[in-house]
Amino acid sequence: MPTSSKTPTPPTTPPKPTWDPKPVNIRPFPWLRPTIRIRLTLLYGGMFLMAGIVLLTIIYMLAANALQEGSELPVKILRGNFAATSNVCNLPNESSGEIFTQAIQSCLQHQRAQALNTLLNRSLLALLGLTVVAFAFGYAMAGRVLSPLGRITRTAQRVAGSDLHRRIELGGPDDELKELADTFDEMLDRLDRAFESQRRFVANASHELRTPLAINRTLLEVQLADPDASPELAQLGKTLLATNERSEQLVEGLLLLARSENKIVDKKPVDLAEVASQALDQARAEAQAKGVEIRGVRQQAFVQGNGVLLERIALNLVQNAVRYNIKDEGWVEVTTEPQQGCAVLVVSNTGPAVPAYEVENLFEPFRRLRTERTGSDKGVGLGLSIVRSVVRAHDGTITATPREGGGLEMRVVLPV
Repeated sequence: MPTSSKTPTPPTTPPKPTWDPKPVNIRPFPWLRPTIRIRLTLLYGGMFLMAGIVLLTIIYMLAANALQEGSELPVKILRGNFAATSNVCNLPNESSGEIFTQAIQSCLQHQRAQALNTLLNRSLLALLGLTVVAFAFGYAMAGRVLSPLGRITRTAQRVAGSDLHRRIELGGPDDELKELADTFDEMLDRLDRAFESQRRFVANASHELRTPLAINRTLLEVQLADPDASPELAQLGKTLLATNERSEQLVEGLLLLARSENKIVDKKPVDLAEVASQALDQARAEAQAKGVEIRGVRQQAFVQGNGVLLERIALNLVQNAVRYNIKDEGWVEVTTEPQQGCAVLVVSNTGPAVPAYEVENLFEPFRRLRTERTGSDKGVGLGLSIVRSVVRAHDGTITATPREGGGLEMRVVLPV
């Protein structure tokens, strides 16, 4: 068969997605939000306006009909002399009875039209004033009716800040709103008990899991320190010590992941530049051993949060950037900068190419790029999961973007 001389075109690079766990939804004009109170006000006012227009139309038609029937002359003028008492109508001083009768009929029609116009104008002014009063009254009544919902919303906002001890305790009549508030209180009771049970479990697991691992590490270190130990036993001890250290890292990561799922209540000013510098100091020895260059400019950028957890964000990102890097001429760039209303931490690195469809999976627990959870000694697969949880607890966002030529760019945005 003849072969084609055309060189096959390489596959195109897939698009580079970004991953954002919870984009911050900021309304540019919160006072334009279509709240239930505004909608009820428009409903009440609109119904009153429509009813007023219908009523005004009916009154206008009835008044026009009454004036039409009442404006007919009951007599017919044959002859006589008359003098006009008003300049509204142009009546002839002397004329035949038929002409004079037509003049009077025209005058009455003119007065009828003028009366209807006056009635219409004054009715429209009255309707406009009553409409304004109706909208104000509807707004006040809607606010009074929806005040329990406002109380429920404020309590829910406080609960969202990890204050599960708050309750609505709504009084008043046994209506639908009180039933909703009581149901919400019951749900908060169950959530409070569940979170308290989780806190106790984390505390107990922290003690029960750390203690035997610490004992195992001590026994292995003592055995390795024995000069009479055989080489096979020493090698076995080193393997078991590395396995024990991995188990300790896994336990610490799981406990930190469990603690960081909640909101941070006790927040203090923290400088991201200082946090990033501390993380770089801890990872500098590993980077030098791998021949990875550390660079970047870190500007002062303060945020409100927990300093220990924020340092964990920077440390995990820097450690991942160092460990998943190339052997020769690799680098890690760590920058911090303040922006309008937020502070940004960016960690970029060289490394293997990351497919677009793998980016989101990197933030799942025990997931690595094309490796299994037991196939690497670089970590326990919880680094980015912990980063995501801590960022969420600080109401921030994290974005991962594959770099051209390999590596990732991790961007953490935290509110000031």
